[in-house]
Amino acid sequence: MKKFMTKYFGDRHFYKEVLIVAVPLMLQSLITTSINLVDNLMVGQLGDAAIGGVAAVNRFYMIGMFGTNGMITAAGIFIAQFFGARDKEHMQQSFRFSILSAYAITLPIFMLAYVFPEQIVGFFTNEPQVIALGLDYVKMACFSFLPTGLSLAITGALRSVGESRLPLYVSIATVFTNTFLNYCLIFGNFGFPMLGVVGAAIATLIARLVEMSLLLFIVYHFDFDFTTKIKELFHISGALAKRIAIKAAPLALNEVLWASGMATIFKLYGTRGPEVLSGYSVANTTTDLFFTLFQGMAIATTVMVSQRLGANKLKEARVNGYKMVGTATSIALAVSVLMFGSAFLVPKLYSISEEALNVARMQIIIQSFCFWIYTMNCQNYFILRAGGDTKNTLITDSCFMWLVNIPLLAILAYFTNLNIFWMYLIGQSTDLLKLCVSTHLVRKEKWVVNLAQHPEAEVISST
Repeated sequence: MKKFMTKYFGDRHFYKEVLIVAVPLMLQSLITTSINLVDNLMVGQLGDAAIGGVAAVNRFYMIGMFGTNGMITAAGIFIAQFFGARDKEHMQQSFRFSILSAYAITLPIFMLAYVFPEQIVGFFTNEPQVIALGLDYVKMACFSFLPTGLSLAITGALRSVGESRLPLYVSIATVFTNTFLNYCLIFGNFGFPMLGVVGAAIATLIARLVEMSLLLFIVYHFDFDFTTKIKELFHISGALAKRIAIKAAPLALNEVLWASGMATIFKLYGTRGPEVLSGYSVANTTTDLFFTLFQGMAIATTVMVSQRLGANKLKEARVNGYKMVGTATSIALAVSVLMFGSAFLVPKLYSISEEALNVARMQIIIQSFCFWIYTMNCQNYFILRAGGDTKNTLITDSCFMWLVNIPLLAILAYFTNLNIFWMYLIGQSTDLLKLCVSTHLVRKEKWVVNLAQHPEAEVISST
């Protein structure tokens, strides 16, 4: 027992360092998610069809954003390790790669949404009213993809060097801008026109422009080590670009596959009716309040593991990785109690049908019991990613989803008459198997690698 406690739990100094980094990002994510909840409540006042249509568009939006984050995260691993190695030049090159790769994904996503909106919304549902409202939303919301690419790149770089306070402040300003404009434009308050879901899309676009502007000001005002000039944007060494791309490709592929997998699951659950789509959206927005824990653990893992690896403190990085698992799981057990309680409160705030409300409550309750499993899987993923073990992150995340979870749900959706409760419960239970796989891969310790060593050479794994 003592050996177990020593391996998975740290001392006061360890937790102090983790919390200093993680708490601001958790607060940022909590604020963002809370405002998203308020936004969802506002759209929810327009009925099941409105919330279903917006949710369908956001599922497509997430495919692009997760793919972008995959590229940015890979560059962030290098930024963090070069930061640990005090290598400013390669930090800047990694940041440039992050910006360029972000737009290599967001621009095509914008074009698809702009040119083929009917096909995108129609993929998720065949309900005419849901499709109509989704089209109203996507025609304006798609423009928000453009500033988001740069914002994600800057935020990723800031977090990689352990700066989590400034993104928190930007997030606060952004989400309150979005909420205020939603209140004005959805319902026609303060003399603004009442635009419904179109108003929500306009509010999102303006908020994203505000976010980008504030982040650009911060980067150039504080002159971080990764800050680069626009004219030097394409100045990246071929060897470094290749190394980042090798790590980025599996991560980006994983994120795209994961987000598209979640969109497919959304569609499969939608076979049980539009009320299920509405309830599913309500539940996801509610549980996202608690999944903010993952954001904090992700950046804490970057600092506690990636930066140690870059400083060639391999033993300390290895020890910190296992302690992060114990820390995350302990917090998750406490948070799951709050999630369970939210199932009986938050869904009632929506103006949705009784059936949709029951779906939302059911999903939140099931997720509360499975929350510790999700958390351990995510923490294992963060550890593998911290050392650039991107192939195994692909295996444990999206490959598992497409080879196990989605085929199982497709069988249940199209070849059985099981109701949504049993479909959801069976689908979530597959995460136990995923936990066995991810834990095994972490224990193999292929993630204990110094990527910042000999930056122009091939990566040499050292354990």
